[in-house]
Amino acid sequence: MKQSLQLKLSQHLALTPQLQQSIRLLQMSTLELNQELEKFLDENPLLEREDSAEPPQIPRAPQGNGEESAPTEAADAGETAGGAEAGGANDEPARDAGLGEGDWLAQEMGGFGGTSRDDDEGSDYAQGEAEPPDLRSHLRSQLGVTKLSERDHCLVSILIDSVNDEGYLTQDLAELAELLPPEVMLEDGEFVIALKQLQSFDPTGVGARSVAECLSLQLAELPEDMPARSLASGIVAAHLDALAARDFAKLRKLMRCTEDELRAAQTLIRSLNPRPGAAFAPADTRYVVSDVIVRKQKNVWTASLNQDAIPRLRINRLYADLLQGKRGGGGMSGQLQEARWLIKNVQQRFETILRVSQAIVDRQRHFFEHGEVAMRPLVLREIADLLGLHESTVSRVTTQKYMLTPRGIFELKYFFGSHVATEAGGACSATAIRALIRQLVGAESGVKPLSDSRISQILGQQGIVVARRTIAKYRDSLHIPPVNLRKSI
Repeated sequence: MKQSLQLKLSQHLALTPQLQQSIRLLQMSTLELNQELEKFLDENPLLEREDSAEPPQIPRAPQGNGEESAPTEAADAGETAGGAEAGGANDEPARDAGLGEGDWLAQEMGGFGGTSRDDDEGSDYAQGEAEPPDLRSHLRSQLGVTKLSERDHCLVSILIDSVNDEGYLTQDLAELAELLPPEVMLEDGEFVIALKQLQSFDPTGVGARSVAECLSLQLAELPEDMPARSLASGIVAAHLDALAARDFAKLRKLMRCTEDELRAAQTLIRSLNPRPGAAFAPADTRYVVSDVIVRKQKNVWTASLNQDAIPRLRINRLYADLLQGKRGGGGMSGQLQEARWLIKNVQQRFETILRVSQAIVDRQRHFFEHGEVAMRPLVLREIADLLGLHESTVSRVTTQKYMLTPRGIFELKYFFGSHVATEAGGACSATAIRALIRQLVGAESGVKPLSDSRISQILGQQGIVVARRTIAKYRDSLHIPPVNLRKSI
């Protein structure tokens, strides 16, 4: 075999560090971008924000034992003191000495009454501002002011620990009784009495073991002379499934009532709260920062960048001037180049977002004029071909980027969607079809709601050919119940 040398020329795309950084910044949301920029600002002294009120100066070394550490040390000391005071380690011998035989519950629960106040005081001192109480803390605060024996206090506290965030008792009373050691000598009915005590607490319906019991507890608190109270209690106790299935004919036959009486009972039941503990659940607040703002100027819809969302970065002139007077610069010259890359990539990111947003606005201008029913079909490839970008780039731009419009805040991906053919040979957006379904269901008669087949026929009369199963899929995505659950009396 003869050996030879060959020279071959080829082209390939190399992802430089600058290009990799540009791609990574492009797919980030505005909140993620600010978090990433904070890391760069901490690591690179040549990079700073333009909105900084302080003049550029050489940073000093942090003071290790300055005044800022005093509050932290004091808070830590307060927590330690509060924990030692609330833990009750020194009180254990005295408490054990006063225990009678069979009072294991009081010992395990730490003894109610004496230590709760110390816990609260230590917690207030350590935390400063108290947070809103959760459901279990709210129930324990009511238990603390209830006149019960120490043994009953402990039994109710065990039940409180078994209550979930919605206010329901998740474990059976027999199972809870089996978890207690034999020396407790739990008598028959003690847990039942403790459960009755728990169910008398606020919010009404807490400690229920089922939805029917929860609603029954709330109905029992209403005045006895309230209209429809007796009928509503009978439905909740025995026929709640029939009410959920909206089988009103069966309910009228079982309860021997008229339509007006059944309607009043249904209205009363719907006014109750099937999740009494939901009001004490921590709120999951999520903030959205719009990247683009859409306005109508001189009868033309235009997109502009949200100036509050654009980070203003610049090179620290003091360090840059020092580097110009030196030859080489060592690692500082590399940081200077990285800072310039970052500023350029951030600027390019927002320019690309603006270009894509304006292209979307130009094609969806009927949406801004008339709403969802005027949404036209749009795919990523159409925007990519128009702007000369890759389809993956448009996908990154439209992910977790938001547009503020007169009709609300929408993610850029919201304006893209599949299409359904029409009889005229055109196409209708899936978003527009969902809007039409919502309009039809909103205007339907409660006595005779529209089925999926009937909605498909109505859309077919308008020239939009949609199968029944497609209607069902779109209806589920809109969280609209099926026809049998939309029926009213």
